[in-house]
Amino acid sequence: MDDIVNFTYYKRMIGFLVKKTFFDIWDNLLRIVLLNLGFILSLTIPIILPGFIPILALAIAVFAVGCLWCTVYLVAAALSLKAVSDYGIFSFADFWANLKAGWPAGIALGFIGFFFFLAVKIIIPFYLQLNSPIGLLLAAVIFWTLALTLIASQFFCAIRARLDTKPLKIIKKCFIIFFDNSGFSIFTLLYTIVTLILSIVFAFLLPGPAGTLLFLDEALRLRLMKYDWLEANPPAEGSPKRRAIPWDAILIEEREKTGSRTFRNFIFPWKD
Repeated sequence: MDDIVNFTYYKRMIGFLVKKTFFDIWDNLLRIVLLNLGFILSLTIPIILPGFIPILALAIAVFAVGCLWCTVYLVAAALSLKAVSDYGIFSFADFWANLKAGWPAGIALGFIGFFFFLAVKIIIPFYLQLNSPIGLLLAAVIFWTLALTLIASQFFCAIRARLDTKPLKIIKKCFIIFFDNSGFSIFTLLYTIVTLILSIVFAFLLPGPAGTLLFLDEALRLRLMKYDWLEANPPAEGSPKRRAIPWDAILIEEREKTGSRTFRNFIFPWKD
């Protein structure tokens, strides 16, 4: 949990993260827009389609299947965007392959979302209606558990793309990443919220869900460099603390690959 104490120390890494994410979104603008458009169209299945079905049980089934499809789509998008984060590109043939590879994790993510829905709509209100100290305490415990789970689970898709394929192990690693990088995790959640709010201006086509997934993958990718460095540079024998992470040194090669650009580079890249 060294992030809480040394959050200011990481500001250069955070600045690089925001810069690289912006560059990668700009360089892959069409792919980002198409991924977002696909997600928006996917949302019509659970949001709009059930309204046209007169049979209640069938409408509920379509809603549930549509929600699961959306979470599977998000995982497939994250698997595809990993290539962008790694200074590459992806084709839409890759996306279809990632749909097949990522559907178990997508289903698990859908059930996590269903758990959140039950807790917020049913469980917490139930305990609050008890009008007792015990009910209030239980509601508070559940609320803060959900809050911590939300912060941790934001890395679910990125961890599936980079670290593990099994849903239970992905969930476990979400909490490991969160508790070891708590300050950074809170920052990424706030950044994600602000990004999605700003996406309203562009009808969620930019940066939208795809831009958010790319940011979270970039974030996890950089944090994993921390563990690579710690493995190569363990603390001195008997030392109770880990060594401070030298982000400036770690990111030298990353900065060279990413480069820097002027406003002219963005608008007229062919003139350079």
